[in-house]
Amino acid sequence: MNLNHLRGSLVALVTPFDQEGNPDFERLGYLIDWHLAAGTDGIVILGTTGESSTMTQEEDDAVCKFTVERVSGRIPVIAGSGSNCTQSMLERSLKFQELGANGLLLIAPYYNKANEEGMVRHFLAIADQVEIPCILYNVPGRTGCSIPVSVVKRLAAHPRIAGIKEASGDMGYAMEIAALLSEDFVMYSGNDDITVPLLSIGATGVISVLANILPAETHRMVWDYLNGDTEGAAEMQLRYLELIHCLFSEVNPIPVKTALALMGKCESHMRLPLYDMSESARKTLAISMRKAQLL
Repeated sequence: MNLNHLRGSLVALVTPFDQEGNPDFERLGYLIDWHLAAGTDGIVILGTTGESSTMTQEEDDAVCKFTVERVSGRIPVIAGSGSNCTQSMLERSLKFQELGANGLLLIAPYYNKANEEGMVRHFLAIADQVEIPCILYNVPGRTGCSIPVSVVKRLAAHPRIAGIKEASGDMGYAMEIAALLSEDFVMYSGNDDITVPLLSIGATGVISVLANILPAETHRMVWDYLNGDTEGAAEMQLRYLELIHCLFSEVNPIPVKTALALMGKCESHMRLPLYDMSESARKTLAISMRKAQLL
């Protein structure tokens, strides 16, 4: 499956947990089926929203295997295999490839960070050894470092590096990345609050937290823009802006899991250090959800 031409709304899917803290595959299957019916264009698992940072490799593998089998080739499945350890990232990437993932999401190395040459080699160590497309993930708010534009330029020439999830919130940086885009290297918005602005400079879609609770609407917003209805897309972006802000009023995925629980889609169970949403923030989220006719 060629990710170079993948457009639209890709959900950054939550990982449901049961009361004992184990991955809840019944609920995960329900959510996947809901996204397939709603028109979601791709599923991204085991990313920030998917809580992979608190899961074991065995659990990650099980979630990947289950998702690939449930989706059954109907839309692409992209697995977050990133790590601050290059060897660990390679092992995870090769395993997810073996399990049938259609692509990989590779976060910038966090905590230890890297100089420019180290960061280039970090990503090339995976791209040179896998056979499926890789998407870079720039999210300095999480990692403490940004992927320099010079690094992106070098990596964009690699045949298996298909794009970047741009989640810095920095439009100046995004515009520099936009100058590097081609048929073989695309950009996805990683911030739901500026999806339409990024589409306006050449992004082809969004890897979205909002799509967890508004899958059909997020799909429509992106495709309205891509099909030429820029005013309609902008209207939707502004309509849901308050809700988007509520989804990031506390650390992701705390609010979106709370929202899914309020909708009866899955429980809000998380693993420490993530914890239940504060009561005041939860009430504000519920008000915003009612305005969006989700409750």
